Amino acid sequence: MTLKELLAGLDILSSSADLNTDIHEVQYDSRLVEPGDLFIAVPGAAADGHKFIPMAREKGAACVLCEKIPEGDVPFVQVADTRRALAVVGGNRFDHPARELTMIGITGTSGKTTSTYLIKSILEQKAGAKVGLIGTIQNMIGDRVLHTERTTPESFELQRLLREMSDAGCTHVVMEVSSHALVLDRVYGIRFAVGVFTNLSQDHLDFHKTMEEYCDAKALLMRQCDVGIYNADDRWAARLMEHADCPRRFSYAVNAKADLVAKNVALHAGSVDFDAEADTEWSHVHVGIPALFTVYNTLDAMACCWNLGVPLTECADALAKNHGVKGRMEIIPTPGMDFTVLNDYAHKPDALEKVLRSAKEFAKGRVVVLFGCGGDRDKTKRPVMGEIAGRLADFVIVTSDNPRTEKPEAIIDDILVGLRGCDTPHVTIPDRVAAIHYAMDNAQSGDVIVLAGKGHEDYQEIDHKHYPMDERVIVAEHLRDMRK
Repeated sequence: MTLKELLAGLDILSSSADLNTDIHEVQYDSRLVEPGDLFIAVPGAAADGHKFIPMAREKGAACVLCEKIPEGDVPFVQVADTRRALAVVGGNRFDHPARELTMIGITGTSGKTTSTYLIKSILEQKAGAKVGLIGTIQNMIGDRVLHTERTTPESFELQRLLREMSDAGCTHVVMEVSSHALVLDRVYGIRFAVGVFTNLSQDHLDFHKTMEEYCDAKALLMRQCDVGIYNADDRWAARLMEHADCPRRFSYAVNAKADLVAKNVALHAGSVDFDAEADTEWSHVHVGIPALFTVYNTLDAMACCWNLGVPLTECADALAKNHGVKGRMEIIPTPGMDFTVLNDYAHKPDALEKVLRSAKEFAKGRVVVLFGCGGDRDKTKRPVMGEIAGRLADFVIVTSDNPRTEKPEAIIDDILVGLRGCDTPHVTIPDRVAAIHYAMDNAQSGDVIVLAGKGHEDYQEIDHKHYPMDERVIVAEHLRDMRK
């Protein structure tokens, strides 16, 4: 493509480049630049891409797209915002694949992953759709699994992925849209047929600073969708929808008045049942995932698919065949043992509280929670999570999550600030594997052991390195040792 074709739709402030230049490829990482490429200098949290313009030029970049005019003899095009420009160029480079797809975006603190899988399941079973999925656990094209590094890919990579999905015959794409992605324009220029807001609770305050700022970031999705679906029971919903700019709004709830409501909710050890009502439609719903928040995840999935033309009864039939999502209220098999091990990604205060409350609903014995907090992330939530664990669990094991570059003991000390105000017995075991062994060795009849924080992850991040750690494997191996 020519430079002019790649830059179509951008407001150019100044330029020294020949817009008829043929461009080999587009790069925003100077290390990947090859002769004839366009290098886009994007300001980042850790480093400013403008600092790497000399490297890109040395490697043969044909042109630089930038916010600040570079020094020296460098063909450049200047724009006001290279982050947005990256999204626009990506759309041009891959011929706007989102326009060929029914795009569904899910945002919220918790529930995004489960909701995307439920929506994918319903649409594939009942709408004859081939669905691409983009999210925290993995990306999928139909049944084919692709590697993922972040919840929402960078805008250029997102356009590349959407092109691959469209070319593979996908009709719909359901994706998690993080608050970071919205603020950093990773989904800029994409029009969503449906946008879904699940809930809002404390998280990412190292990035957003205040809950109000966090809410306003989530609200950005509601400015680029045709149908805005929201959880009317969430206390932030009113503020979020004040910022909405979508032609149609649709609410769901368990307690509040809404367009889609759940009634007669019954929670069981491994499932939930409820009646769903919207307009004149009604259906009984059974989902094989325990917990009250499963009702909310199910409601938003049904609301989305109902707005795309799938009747409630058809949604319910598809949901009855769904057996859950890896690392989301996942029961790890413990055959022959009289205790239950529950694995959940709960690494935020609200998520931890919901998981523990759900476990208490069906635990015949104690609720034992094992958790830590991530290093190099929002420190303010650590004592909050400690307090929640102490208030709701019967026994607490404080351990490591992904300490990253922090000392595990320092993170644990932060958690203990909140936990020490409770009378709940607790131990600290920094080694997570040893902590899991301890929990299993000391389990009593009827106990529910909640392994919180890692969920689907099969690694532990320590000092920039990933070490293998799959809690399903750890539990299975220790079960064998316990039987010897």
